[in-house]
Amino acid sequence: MSKKTLVIAGLLLAAPVLAFGLLRLRTLPQGPQAVAPQASPSSGVALPEAVADLQRRMDAGEATLQFEENRGYLRSVLDRLQIPVSSQVLTFAKSSAQLFLIAPEAPRAVYFNDEVYVGYVQGGDLEVASVDPVAGPVFYTMSQREAVKPGFTKQPSDCFACHDTFEADKPVSRLLLLSVLSDPKGVALNRSAVVTNDKSPFAERWGGWYVTGTHGTIRHMGNRFVREPAETLGEIPAYAKSADLSNGANVTSLATRFDAKPYLSAGSDIVALMVLGHQTHLHNLITVAGFNWRRSVSEESLKEYGEMLLKSLLFSDAAPQASPVTGTTRFAEEFSARGPRDSKGRSLHELDLQKRLLRYPLSYLIYSKSFDALPQPGRDYIYRRLHDILDGTDKSAAFAHLTETDRKAILEILIDTKPEFAK
Repeated sequence: MSKKTLVIAGLLLAAPVLAFGLLRLRTLPQGPQAVAPQASPSSGVALPEAVADLQRRMDAGEATLQFEENRGYLRSVLDRLQIPVSSQVLTFAKSSAQLFLIAPEAPRAVYFNDEVYVGYVQGGDLEVASVDPVAGPVFYTMSQREAVKPGFTKQPSDCFACHDTFEADKPVSRLLLLSVLSDPKGVALNRSAVVTNDKSPFAERWGGWYVTGTHGTIRHMGNRFVREPAETLGEIPAYAKSADLSNGANVTSLATRFDAKPYLSAGSDIVALMVLGHQTHLHNLITVAGFNWRRSVSEESLKEYGEMLLKSLLFSDAAPQASPVTGTTRFAEEFSARGPRDSKGRSLHELDLQKRLLRYPLSYLIYSKSFDALPQPGRDYIYRRLHDILDGTDKSAAFAHLTETDRKAILEILIDTKPEFAK
């Protein structure tokens, strides 16, 4: 894909989107392509990513997809991949390969769980990014035309034109969650895109996205259009801080914005967007750390990428949350119910949402296949450092946000739920 192509979409999402698999503006290939599972270099055990595994099961007749008249295979794909409908978030910016099908009145929907992201646009193909434990995000599409044998089509490496982490001379794929300035037709304005994650100030998040929920005094860039000519805007961070743009108010219904009947949910949950920002960023860091540790596990490399991961796992640089946040779907409840629990019933999936994202501020992605596929020396480094941080030996400023209660709870949860950590 040429870098001049107008794209930047999540999962082929739109502008502020999770920029997953970006495609040329062309006819997408039809039919499934087999994808071999990647192996963990540390264990030699095959660790198939979720979509490759689903395609294998479909080919073997162990799983089938049901077609729905208005939504194609969307609902069935989500069900087979165990992705909750409540995770739906919506973007209206025209900056993906299917930009002609995206508009404020026909936004792109994104659904996700801990390892797979699915994009849906009315009248277009499904777009999927599935995180391979070793290679990082793998991009697929699926035709929404009814077929005897529907299947996923793996997309070519030219997606790396945008989705490359630029590690050395080898493409290493990444996810992008972007915030942009969009005009009333959904066209993203020049020079406006910024990558956002849990470190980003709320005032810079979610431009080009619909956002539903209550968030007190917090202001963001969602639900808004920019009418001024692009050349008057300057760079987005400065503009985002102006009173004119960063006054994103609480919105609990999108009923007047578009017809929600084609979608599986009527909202674009703010809590799901917050989780998405954290998760996509950490997935990228795990991918980059794994790539570099497979090239070198020197003390220097272990420390550089180990500390990078630790700070993200423990939310060291997370942006302050000024007010409690509440979503408009069951996402928060369903998300908090997931994950392994310790002997006291606690889980790293539990959300806080009063002053921070998680109740116990250690990322649930420590349980992910991607984390477990990291080379053993890297995992050992992180476990040693976590012990030092959580038992109070490490009193460095990077982890000063963790209270004694936080450290004790996280340590107990890890000992009970992560056997490798407890050794």
